[in-house]
Amino acid sequence: MSLETPINSGSGRHWLRDYQRAWLRPDIVAGLTAAAVVIPKAMAYATIAGLPVQVGLYTAFLPMVIYAALGTSRPLSVSSTTTIAILSAAALGQVASGGDAIALATAAATLTLMVGVILVAASILRLGFVANFISEPVLTGFKAGIGLVIVLDQVPKLLGIHFQKGSFFHNIAAIFENLPHTSAITFAVGAATVVILVAFERFFPRVPAPLVAVAGAIAAVSLLGLRSLGVGTVGAVPTGLPSIVLPDPSLIFQLWPAALGIALMSFTESIAAGRAFAQSGEPLLQPNRELLATGIANAGGALLGAMPAGGGTSQTAVNRFAGARSQLAGLITAVAALLTMLVLAPFIGLMPDATLAAVVIVYSVGLIKPAEFRAIFEVRRTELVWALAALAGVVLLGTLQGILVAIIVSLVALAAQVADPPVYVLGRKPGTNVFRALSGEHSNDETFPGLLILRPEGRLFFANAERVAQKIRPMIETTKPKVVVLDLGGVFDLEYTALKALMDAEKRHREIGIALWLVGLNPGVLEVVQRSPLGTILGRDRMFFNLEQAVAKYQST
Repeated sequence: MSLETPINSGSGRHWLRDYQRAWLRPDIVAGLTAAAVVIPKAMAYATIAGLPVQVGLYTAFLPMVIYAALGTSRPLSVSSTTTIAILSAAALGQVASGGDAIALATAAATLTLMVGVILVAASILRLGFVANFISEPVLTGFKAGIGLVIVLDQVPKLLGIHFQKGSFFHNIAAIFENLPHTSAITFAVGAATVVILVAFERFFPRVPAPLVAVAGAIAAVSLLGLRSLGVGTVGAVPTGLPSIVLPDPSLIFQLWPAALGIALMSFTESIAAGRAFAQSGEPLLQPNRELLATGIANAGGALLGAMPAGGGTSQTAVNRFAGARSQLAGLITAVAALLTMLVLAPFIGLMPDATLAAVVIVYSVGLIKPAEFRAIFEVRRTELVWALAALAGVVLLGTLQGILVAIIVSLVALAAQVADPPVYVLGRKPGTNVFRALSGEHSNDETFPGLLILRPEGRLFFANAERVAQKIRPMIETTKPKVVVLDLGGVFDLEYTALKALMDAEKRHREIGIALWLVGLNPGVLEVVQRSPLGTILGRDRMFFNLEQAVAKYQST
């Protein structure tokens, strides 16, 4: 089956059954290219989470293998992400802050397993629709806040300075206070890494910039003796396969809120990355299957000491643009991570901390997108407030609280929208049967003396029934019509409270000589009206299929 051939996304066929021999070479190239990006970044993300760098290798291994076996996205590259890493750091800092390596590994395994269990449970409950639960502006603000927090967290490592960390603004002040103590050689290493990453991304995009930067830094430490000059390095990295790590059930109560938030972000980011880089003709992502795949990937990785995992946007982009045709590319990346664990671990120990910090900063800055804030501002300024609220929640309250703020902001935004549906006064475009909202732009549209045509839109229910009535009353008082026509073509549901309000309004206006007509009822709304006394009162004479019929009836009387 060729890449261009449409595929039935609901068929459930595994990618291996449709594999073509021509895909083998591009998949191998893409997998190795992605590995050059994934492996250094995974190790950097482990340090963000407060975990040893080898945990990043473990996370780039088994979760990647499991997702390739079960996932529905061909290019999705699954290890960890900046967002997941910093959420994990906040969670682990609450339960394993004493520096005990065994306690930290146990807590990480417990957290990762819980994330996996939550995702699998969500799949069983078919909660894939949650992928669309957080609005895009809120997600933009949340990610920007995460980016700011991560960058600020890594700046001290880039400068070679040390201080007691605290709140966001405390850390900013502490960085400025400690600037005179900056290690010049450490900063030079970090700055050189940043230059390499940015330059290669700009001028040589096909070259794996993180691999070049990391290899160059390791070579510099080895050949120039940078450690003797005060440059901090990763230190000893264990060689060999990871050991089995058992979770601690006693930590479940403390970790479950964080695990829930991480699971939500893992799924949201995975779906977003998978959709962003899907090509025409490929199977559509199946959200509930993605929940299952990422859930089992996390649960399996937990037993080998991996941190929480999800699909990363930047690494998926590298995988796709390098030519990935199927999930085999992910398996190749996992094999590269395995070889790194078995053979290259001693060299990784020579990596400067400033290099890891630079890698994290360069790829975390991409989460802060002023252009997206500007685009939101230009389209809907109200939603810019939602984005800024999510950003402020992360920066001021912390990442775990920030994700709660993001969800609450999304819910409040949704509630605000459904609680205040629009109501338009309609006129008819001259010489046509097109009815549209009256505006200064269409000042010549026809209106009809004694007839007021109104169009509410959205679901009418208990939360907005009174608000709709408040909008309609002044319109009626101003025009003093004989007939009010409600075009309900844009109303997909009429709840009992709204129906009761409509009946009361019909009676009140009938008593003062104003008739109510209904137009364009969909089958569900029509059934609700006909079952009520309003249906009997209006009868067939005051309910119409379209506005043209209603206007013709009014003009004929």
